[in-house]
Parts: sequence; C-alpha cells; structure tokens
Amino acid sequence: MSRIGKQPVVLPASVKADLDGSTLKVSGPKGKLELNILPNINVKVEEKEILVTRANDEKKSRSLHGLTRQLINNMVIGVSEGYKKVLLIVGVGYKAEAKNNILTLSLGYANDIEYMPYEGVKVSCESATKIIVEGISKERVGQVAAEIRSLRKPEPYKGKGIKYEDEHIRSKSGKAGRA
Repeated sequence: MSRIGKQPVVLPASVKADLDGSTLKVSGPKGKLELNILPNINVKVEEKEILVTRANDEKKSRSLHGLTRQLINNMVIGVSEGYKKVLLIVGVGYKAEAKNNILTLSLGYANDIEYMPYEGVKVSCESATKIIVEGISKERVGQVAAEIRSLRKPEPYKGKGIKYEDEHIRSKSGKAGRA
C-alpha cells in the first residue's frame, strides 16, 4: 500500500469538495479547482476528509494511488492558502516590470521580453529585481516560474540571470592562466 496514498486529505473548514462522476471539484476562499479521477482510483469524499483507494494492485494503479492523493492535497492547499514563488534577477541592467499581469523583462538582449502568464496566475514585481508569481494551482505557478527563469538562466561564472529566491548558484572559477 502506498504510504502517501493511504493518508486521508484533511479538509479545512473553509474548503468544500464534491465528487461529480469522475470529476472532483474543490472550492475555497481563493477559488475553484477540478481534477479528473482515473478509472482504477476510487475517491470518497466525507465531511472533514477525502480518502483515496485503488481498485487493484496492478503496477499502474499503485503508481497513480499516491499521485492522485497528492494532487488532491495540492488542490486543497491551493484553494485555501494559495501558492507563491519568488524569483530574483541578478545582473547589471537586468530588470522587470509588471503591468496588467504582463511581465516586461530587460535581460541584456536587443529587445525587451514580454511574458503573459497562464490564466489564474498573477505576476507582480516587488522591486525591479524581484518577481512574485502567485496562484491557486501549484502546477501552473511552478510552470510560469520555470518559464520566466528559462528566459535567462543563471550562469555559473558571474551569477547573472534569473534564479529562485532559495536557489544557490555554485560559482566556477574562470580560466586559469599558465604559470
């Protein structure tokens, strides 16, 4: 039995979950999310918790058991608290600006880059070098943050680029001259 899959997902008081056929709908103060449940996975919604079980012990069912439980848990956390990722821009002349949920980045290229995030994800700039990505879907927040980071990945020699707030870039020494 999956160690993660057999744990129930506890519902906070402000979150409601409804099972409509094979679709689980979770709603809370921040918004609503839906998840399609696969055929070999059984979901049971009770008053204060959601239980996830599997129909058989096939390899595919076992692998999807814990995954489904964790996806449901991420949905519950998302609609109650939300998710947030912080990106930092390092480099002389590199900056970001957010207007009407469109991010304009100046990253040393010939033209500025305009990035429009997915629906349900909010992008803001606390300062010219700090980008905040927020939303209720953990998957979408992470994807938007990864796409923004990929526009100018941090390089190991000078450390310039876009990095996550908690990321540490190991710096390399440059060319060693001949002695």
